[in-house]
Amino acid sequence: MKFEVSGQLWYQVNGPATVITSLHCMRTAGQDVSEESFVTSRPVESFEEISVGLGQSRFARLALGEAGEISFDYSAEVTTSPSFVPLGDLFQPGLEHFAQEVVPFLFPSRYCQSDVLRQTAADLFPARNTTYERVSMIVDWISNHLGYVSGSTDEQTSALEVLEKRAGVCRDFAHLGIAFCRALTIPARYTTVYAYQLQPQDFHACFEAYINGEWYLFDATNLAPLNGMVRISTGRDASDAAVATLFGDIMGTGLSVRCQCLDDHFQPVRRQDLENRGEAFVLA
Repeated sequence: MKFEVSGQLWYQVNGPATVITSLHCMRTAGQDVSEESFVTSRPVESFEEISVGLGQSRFARLALGEAGEISFDYSAEVTTSPSFVPLGDLFQPGLEHFAQEVVPFLFPSRYCQSDVLRQTAADLFPARNTTYERVSMIVDWISNHLGYVSGSTDEQTSALEVLEKRAGVCRDFAHLGIAFCRALTIPARYTTVYAYQLQPQDFHACFEAYINGEWYLFDATNLAPLNGMVRISTGRDASDAAVATLFGDIMGTGLSVRCQCLDDHFQPVRRQDLENRGEAFVLA
């Protein structure tokens, strides 16, 4: 599938500042990025693309000079090749067989305090025949017990606080899903995407669970079709994959996001469709 994506960020700069943005789509074996552009509304002191942390996420680091307004405008055409895997093919090897790059996604992290949630997770999600079924239980529980409420949380809110509030936004749904998975010794990671048919358009967050050598995508909000998502970044939680991290005297003033499918016959696939077909979904 082919998508046209764009993301714009606006800022008021009042003094020396640096911004690290995560707008660039990842390049993976199943996601090809072309016709890519990153433009600033005025000259900056320096710009470079960097890759830091876990995974292949792409960041832009910009040092800003003069005070005043500035905006960043990213756009790209992206072709994705997601996979659908029969549930009968899934099994989970023991922890001792996990690849070393997967192990960090078992550890507690800033927003996903899985070590504190071990007993809660064990009580809520008893062992099932497969790891995938257990993750599905987590997603169902979050969907049924958390309300999607814009403005109910902020960038400091953790999975524990979301569990207490029983409300949040997409990043909070993802953090709680990750924390529950890790508490049950299931590797899980945070994923940001451009999401086709998400209304209103915004940057979207979900999570992936590692099962039998693949990262399977889950979205407890069910706000957008899984096959309409274009990967931006991955990490342990939002601290590794924030859309923008600000340093210095600078304040965000707005953003705009767009994701358009360029294929004529897009058929949305959501969680219920996967269940009906007996399949799991791997994002490109």
